[in-house]
Amino acid sequence: MRSILLFLFISLVKLLPAQTPSVEVLTSGTRTSIRGLSVVNDNIIWVSGSNGTVGKSNNGGKNWKWITVKGFEKTDFRDIEAFDASNAIIMGIAEPAYILKTMDGGETWKVVYENKTKGMFLDAMEFWNEQAGIVIGDPIDGRFFISRTFDGGSTWQDIPFDKRPVADSGEACFAASGTNIRVLDKDEAVFVSGGLKSRLYKRDEIISMPIIQGKETTGANSISVWDTYKRKGGKNMIVVGGDFNADSSSQKNCFISSDGGKTWHEPSTPPNGYRSCVEYVSKTDVFSCGLNGVDYSLNGGRDWRWISKEGFHVCRIAKIGTSIFLAGGNGKIGKIVWK
Repeated sequence: MRSILLFLFISLVKLLPAQTPSVEVLTSGTRTSIRGLSVVNDNIIWVSGSNGTVGKSNNGGKNWKWITVKGFEKTDFRDIEAFDASNAIIMGIAEPAYILKTMDGGETWKVVYENKTKGMFLDAMEFWNEQAGIVIGDPIDGRFFISRTFDGGSTWQDIPFDKRPVADSGEACFAASGTNIRVLDKDEAVFVSGGLKSRLYKRDEIISMPIIQGKETTGANSISVWDTYKRKGGKNMIVVGGDFNADSSSQKNCFISSDGGKTWHEPSTPPNGYRSCVEYVSKTDVFSCGLNGVDYSLNGGRDWRWISKEGFHVCRIAKIGTSIFLAGGNGKIGKIVWK
């Protein structure tokens, strides 16, 4: 009898429709364009954006505390890395470029890095853990700028000029969502470029990609790596981008690799337009967002479905937990909900 009941239960579960994701807008209307998003866990979320703005929620996005960083009211903080409810780092992009750190939940901020070099433009940060991190910037004198921290962002050391990756003419990175650089293994990170050339930089390799390129507004904006060193890999990657001046165009806007970037394959059904961010949730479940909406893939990026026409700049999954949040223009913050 038990065997029969178990068989009937399993059969019923198989017949039930799978949950489908949608986007719930949590808040909007704040005078800032948000591109920095760090989801510590299912409760603690930090965001950063233009007009010197930082936002934080301690209850899963139900309520938000908005902060204007004193002395930086005109700074565009394009990326943020948070470690808990008290400690976070924000990146101010350009001339001069700044990195600031808080240890009291955003009440006060300390400048931990300043660079007044002409042409300096920071694009994104990435951290391996609470101590080791990296920041990347647009090329200066033909080489991408890189700086490292090994003490949780309290101090930064610039990579010597002759050790920095060489960029091609008209090649740069997009400070679109803080995700054009990602952890690859325990020692290395991988990043993607755009513009007249769009390439993947991996250790000592520079790999040309088939994504749309050739104009200042084209190229790769974001990369996500599923099997990083924590999963003994670094092989499965998805890159998204397009032309941000043609936000509804799906032409060569997404490519997938299963061999660490050596070869790339175009999806059968691509995302529905320019996309500034892509995020693995599992090896098969992937989200991507851009100016004209949010897409979801349930087969590792081979086919994409438009689930929302709400525009967002960035989407990130919780470091510890399962919640997925999004952020964009006009202070808009959203969350993926399953129905």
